[in-house]
Amino acid sequence: MIDPTLELAKELIRRPSVTPDDAGCQQLMAERLKAIGFRCEHLRFGDVDNLWAERGDGAPLVVFAGHTDVVPPGPRESWTSDPFEPTVRDGMLYGRGAADMKGACAAFVTGIEAFVAAHPTHKGAIGLLITSDEEGPAVNGTVKVMDWLAARGRKIDYCIVGEPSSVKTLGDAIKNGRRGSLSGKLTVRGVQGHVAYPHLAKNPIHTLAPALAELAAIEWDRGNADFPPTSFQTSNIKAGTGAENVIPGVLELWFNFRFSTAVTDAQLKERTEAVLKKHGLDYQLAWTLSGQPFLTRGTKLIEAVRAAVRAELGAEAAPNTGGGTSDGRFIAPTGAEVVELGALNSTIHKANESVAVADLERLARCYRRTLELLLGAQ
Repeated sequence: MIDPTLELAKELIRRPSVTPDDAGCQQLMAERLKAIGFRCEHLRFGDVDNLWAERGDGAPLVVFAGHTDVVPPGPRESWTSDPFEPTVRDGMLYGRGAADMKGACAAFVTGIEAFVAAHPTHKGAIGLLITSDEEGPAVNGTVKVMDWLAARGRKIDYCIVGEPSSVKTLGDAIKNGRRGSLSGKLTVRGVQGHVAYPHLAKNPIHTLAPALAELAAIEWDRGNADFPPTSFQTSNIKAGTGAENVIPGVLELWFNFRFSTAVTDAQLKERTEAVLKKHGLDYQLAWTLSGQPFLTRGTKLIEAVRAAVRAELGAEAAPNTGGGTSDGRFIAPTGAEVVELGALNSTIHKANESVAVADLERLARCYRRTLELLLGAQ
């Protein structure tokens, strides 16, 4: 038998939608959704394509949120098959985006198709919010669609994000929240000079080193019942002219906090700058807040998703808040309940990214069952 979720996932993977290019993925999804009564709006902000599709009216509004953009595949020789030619081997579907998250986008569509066929007069409304800006800067995607919805007075009640949340087996974990993300670009100024005459120069690498060691050793918080402790990580350091006999005059350092609800971004900024000032650095620091931490707990949506996973997979989905950020950070602040349920995350962003073929159909069943629990039939 032909698996419609597998076939749609293949069609999506064939479109090389490296962020922010959608490469026609959303149009393909929209055509399927229009056929079952969805009203589709193609929203372009800057160089980003977004899709808003809705069926039904009123509340509750249950939304499936995801993205069609993918990260670059990297060197072709690292892949055993073309990253944009979907290939099935030993029960696995290989291709860029198979797990993150074109497989889930396909399961959204086929799960909804099955639900609508069984419940054509369902109560409330079903929506899809699909962007091509999740893997990129995330400034012209979901956040702009949320503004567009707010201007029209449309509020999301429940949102299922298809990010790959599973760890060892499909449905063993769901995300009911995410940590916040705060990044800093630090520029430390020194005085360039010859390495043989250090008294005539000031090495910014040396002046920063004690401050960086202190920042790396700080316990920013101890986390709480819902989040692990806040982490500080340096991602890049740049200094020097390329010559081995020149003391650099400037150093640039990029760092990031993944922070819990036990601390605020303002507190992190204040404590960081206090350390830099204590060490007498001549510096500039630019901050970027990518998202605040959010949490959904003890709600109807979590109960419905966990019940759906239990019924369809026989698994107990454990809520957790680990991992990176997701576009749920733009949806949760509106008051929507947000849960992430998707494929295994073990191969995301890697060469030979893959998803189990059987998991695609099983994921679609979980989405359909969740709709039945939240909307049912009139």
